[in-house]
Amino acid sequence: VQLQASGGGLVQAGGSLRLSCAAPGDSLDYYTIAWFRKAPGKKREGVGCIESDDSRTMYAGSVKGRFTMSRDQAKTMVYLQMNNLNPVDSAVYYCATVGTCDYYELYAGSMGQGTQVTVSS
Repeated sequence: VQLQASGGGLVQAGGSLRLSCAAPGDSLDYYTIAWFRKAPGKKREGVGCIESDDSRTMYAGSVKGRFTMSRDQAKTMVYLQMNNLNPVDSAVYYCATVGTCDYYELYAGSMGQGTQVTVSS
């Protein structure tokens, strides 16, 4: 399934954004979804993951306590709520389907359309 991330933008440090992940015309039910980000000059980083049955969410240490993943009731969207943003969070954010949240950060597959997040100091 091809995923699209949206909701990025420019925000001041300390602000919040909510990113959305969707598969146009398709449902995200039964899919385990992970968020990644890629900043210029840095390796792609796993941000978080939510299991297909919502039984578990996992987060990178750098975002734990600030970022939260959730799904809408219709199971067509997965959200990444980002609070207390700081400039190091600036990156292009992507979502992808992964088999399981175990080792999601090692996912090396293709990404769909990302969304730019820029945090100003």
